Amino acid sequence: MTHTTQGGGTSRLIRGARPIGAGDARDDRKKGERGQKQCRKRSHGGVPGAGGAPQGVDPEAFSWFQAVDADRSGYISVKELKQALLNSNWSAFNDETCLLMINMFDRTRSGRIDVYGFAALLRFIQQWKNLFQQYDRDQSGSISFSELQQAFSQMGYNLSPQFSQLLLSRYAQRSSNPSIQLDRFIHICMQLQSLTDAFREKDTGMVGNVRLGYEDFLTMVMTRML
Repeated sequence: MTHTTQGGGTSRLIRGARPIGAGDARDDRKKGERGQKQCRKRSHGGVPGAGGAPQGVDPEAFSWFQAVDADRSGYISVKELKQALLNSNWSAFNDETCLLMINMFDRTRSGRIDVYGFAALLRFIQQWKNLFQQYDRDQSGSISFSELQQAFSQMGYNLSPQFSQLLLSRYAQRSSNPSIQLDRFIHICMQLQSLTDAFREKDTGMVGNVRLGYEDFLTMVMTRML
């Protein structure tokens, strides 16, 4: 099955599944943590709810979890997640983005996520997909330089065109008209948000600049690279 797209259609997000609606990312992480506590002693998570799904897990998300869990381990690995997620041009999500997302919802630090973490991850992806579609003004299925610059501005980042061009050069597929797919958009925004949070912790006066020692800088970057 192919994902039924929204708003002109920009991505076929999951092989064989139609993504669920969006939720707040921080709330989803908390829901995943609560769910993991409930299912820690069970292979596929807690007491079955509607449709055989564990309590607190959407039955549709549980069905997708079972489809993506190729080795039937009760967990989703980076490899399994990568094999499941697609961009609008049918390319698989890149390894770096998949690893970032697994790490974000992996509360056991095992390199895998359970059904609760997976359900939260789906909501997280859908949230970013909705934003991606919003900023993809021409409905091309990718984000161009001008669209990326507008996206940063609307998200509250005061970044120069030179910085946006640097990101485009780093993450866009090489072509005469470079643009960014959904996976790279998620990657960029996750890292930008994380590093901005780290900067704000140091910028206590909210003046837009800080003094950092070399090792402090390295520590800030390394601990925020999810």
